[in-house]
Amino acid sequence: MTLRVTATTVLALLSVCYSMAGATDSPQASARTHVQNYKDLVLATCIATAYRDEKQAAADAGSSVSALRDWTYYDLEKAPDEIRDLVDQFLSRDYHNPLAEPEAHGTRFDLLKCLDLFHSGELDGQVKRLVIDA
Repeated sequence: MTLRVTATTVLALLSVCYSMAGATDSPQASARTHVQNYKDLVLATCIATAYRDEKQAAADAGSSVSALRDWTYYDLEKAPDEIRDLVDQFLSRDYHNPLAEPEAHGTRFDLLKCLDLFHSGELDGQVKRLVIDA
């Protein structure tokens, strides 16, 4: 028995393979809700701000913020100031761990602060006020 494959069949199979591969090779934000993307945008903003002196980390987080803006529908007039204020509020917290202090003197716990921001009631309130079509 001879296997006969048409060009259309090959193209269809390639298309399926390409779309399956693309599912993990491209940002998934377009499939998320505006609320999820807004919260991710705020988290990325916090990380970019916290690590602004670490050029690669800040550039990567900042690029993520820019991409997330394209997939999020929110109040563009109010949100930037409110995001900045909330990020500054959380990053200015004075976290310390007395048990780790001798080994990690001067640790700022900025990532932990950003995670706390991400899970905070303050961010949830901001989402309710600023995200459109939540």
